[in-house]
Amino acid sequence: MSLHTTLITVDELVALPTQDVLIVDCRFELAAPGRDSTKGEQDYREGHIPGAVYASLDRDLSDLSRQAEGLGRHPLPLEQAFSAVLSRWGWRPGLQVVCYDAAGGALAAARLWWLLRLVGVSDVAVLDGGFQAWQAAGLPLEKGDVQRAATHMSLHYDAARFTTDHRAVFQQPAQLLIDARASPRYRGEVEPIDRAGGHVPGAVNRPFSENLDAQGRFRSPDELRRDFTALLGAFAPSQVVHMCGSGVTACHNLLAMEYAGLSGSRLYAPSWSGWVSDPARPIEKA
Repeated sequence: MSLHTTLITVDELVALPTQDVLIVDCRFELAAPGRDSTKGEQDYREGHIPGAVYASLDRDLSDLSRQAEGLGRHPLPLEQAFSAVLSRWGWRPGLQVVCYDAAGGALAAARLWWLLRLVGVSDVAVLDGGFQAWQAAGLPLEKGDVQRAATHMSLHYDAARFTTDHRAVFQQPAQLLIDARASPRYRGEVEPIDRAGGHVPGAVNRPFSENLDAQGRFRSPDELRRDFTALLGAFAPSQVVHMCGSGVTACHNLLAMEYAGLSGSRLYAPSWSGWVSDPARPIEKA
């Protein structure tokens, strides 16, 4: 069986033997006024890709108890906690993981893809087009919760792939900080979630939405490579640090660069919500 390491199509997923794949439903509504953070899990129980387990961004892919540490709205889970999540899902080395959401991978699916990369798992892919692509193909759904036989994993993060140090992203001429938020938030024209609007001084803007076409699928590797290469200029991919509002949608740009063959970039995990947790840190607008 060939492994999928960035994206996988619906047809490719259907062709995989069920015993050789772990499917994870990552649908989630980001916490904001008027949004229900439990809606994704409710939607999962009402109908999901058969065999899929559910991943909560708040509960499984973050540690919200660490928000007070200045680590942003979605602090990374501790290694032991994430290992326990994977064990509960029955993950084991060599098992292909496929994750999906209802936002073209831009919410928790890309976050899970990146977290698995962070612990050294390469055979993980995001379903291109997400849940909508599965529905559009007329494929069956399953209701309720899925329980898999547990395993016992103990995994560790690769510290070279991310930083939580706010000083590491400010006034660093040898790296390029890319902000994945929508341009109005980057410019500070609106800020619906965090304490203040604007961006880290020196950061450039690449909204994650530009990675997708009108159908919610990833643009071709050649198109993405052209766009990111133009944005990077003289910087190598290894000199790139990604950020967003809370370290979630930035993973979409990480995935897009990897899909385009531009490997080696890192994540500023606290992102904007972590940066503005200290009012003394400078803010740039426009």
